[in-house]
Amino acid sequence: MRTTSRGLMAALALTPLLAGCFAPGDSDADAGSGGRLRVALAVPPAQALSPYSNDATVLSKLSVAEGLTALDKNGTAKPALAKSWKQDGGTTWTFELRKAEFQDGTELTAQAVVNALDHAGAAKPKPRVLSDVSLTAKAEDTDTVTLTTKSPDPVLPLRLASPALAILSAKAYAKDGTVSPVGTGTGPFEITRLNGKTKATLDRFDGYWGGKAKAPGIDVSWIADGTARANALRGGETDIAEWIPTAQAKLLDKATRHEVPSVRTDSLILNTGSGLFTDAGLRAAAREAVDGSALVDSVFGGYADPAQGLFGPAVPWAADKRVKVTGRAKAATAAEVKTATKGRTLRLATYTNRAELPEAATVLQQQLEKAGFTVKQDVREYTQMESDLLAGKYDALVFSRVTLLDTGDAVDYLASDFTSEGVYNIAGLKNAAVDKAIRAAAAERATESRREKIMRAEAEILRTDAVVPLVHEQALQGIADDVEGVILDPRERSLIDVDTRLK
Repeated sequence: MRTTSRGLMAALALTPLLAGCFAPGDSDADAGSGGRLRVALAVPPAQALSPYSNDATVLSKLSVAEGLTALDKNGTAKPALAKSWKQDGGTTWTFELRKAEFQDGTELTAQAVVNALDHAGAAKPKPRVLSDVSLTAKAEDTDTVTLTTKSPDPVLPLRLASPALAILSAKAYAKDGTVSPVGTGTGPFEITRLNGKTKATLDRFDGYWGGKAKAPGIDVSWIADGTARANALRGGETDIAEWIPTAQAKLLDKATRHEVPSVRTDSLILNTGSGLFTDAGLRAAAREAVDGSALVDSVFGGYADPAQGLFGPAVPWAADKRVKVTGRAKAATAAEVKTATKGRTLRLATYTNRAELPEAATVLQQQLEKAGFTVKQDVREYTQMESDLLAGKYDALVFSRVTLLDTGDAVDYLASDFTSEGVYNIAGLKNAAVDKAIRAAAAERATESRREKIMRAEAEILRTDAVVPLVHEQALQGIADDVEGVILDPRERSLIDVDTRLK
């Protein structure tokens, strides 16, 4: 079995974030003369690239929009549109803005920041990153913003790095609540055209505060089929293809295949809110039936590790602090499962954007059927099924989740996915002990204590059998050998920046 490089994984350690808040000098690098970059992305836009949807990561991957802060390779908050910040007491923070302009020619001001954050807070549904916090923004002067939270939020600088909290110009926000990043960001690349869910055109924004990008623009294609993305790279039709299926890895030239240790965990999510899995004994039976280790070689070609919990080896501190899971419900026997589910079918969902998931679902279906369940699969493209997932219309979901995507802090993932009020709570979990454990972790300021409380929360979540971790993935990115400067990000938030170009 292929193992993950521990040296690369160490880059994901969640180091303290409240120091080092001052920016280095801005880059004055001249733009290069290389051609436009062609990029094949996997998940088509669900909401016209709104930052309040899963589309938000596209805005950061393509360097279209920015937040007040960003994350460095160690997961620490670093300056972005805010050049510095300080904490004033337990619930108040002051951010000083840099001189920057939006792609529509208007200036970045404190009032523009307040406007953007107010819209994020009022969005329906609320962005995942705001699941566990209430944020109030106030403009003190043109370049100073004060942010206040109802309770202490020691990771606020990390939170503000979320792509969902990108600062867009006033033009982006329509009266009907929709948000458009087309020509309204501050990044080095401006979206000039969005063709539905298939293509987008981005041009270099020469007014970018960090210097001109080396590539004159980006031509984006959304190709949901992983084999088709790999074929586009092999055929010279694209320069960068994300999420290469593991079955296609050996078919790519070694120079174009790049393995990235990932904080992505694939799990079986069980719907605790309605249907079969409101029964704890049936959830326990499903948990005992599935074997993620069987997927490592057969489905992932060795580009994965058997799951140890919600957080894998790419989060290096998790293993030493993991808490033993106790107090789980007794699993129903196969005979009991058949009796309890007589006449009812387990609706098992997954999506096609990651090629391995439908294969994994087929293996899991066989394992669940041996445990007495009658299983029917529903496999579609993710954007076609997201609303049904959040509405609880399935019994189970084979799901791939980047656990440190939104902020780089594990608490945010736990809060959005597993608290009673979590906006991405596909499991429909409402459990007082889980909510209490996650709140305790969220309130903890000291890094080591915070990690310990995160792992206690993990144990509380796993005790419910609302989620059954399967494997910890490695990401495979396809990059043509005449491209340089592509960002290989374990969090899958970054891909192209000012230095990415054709040689």
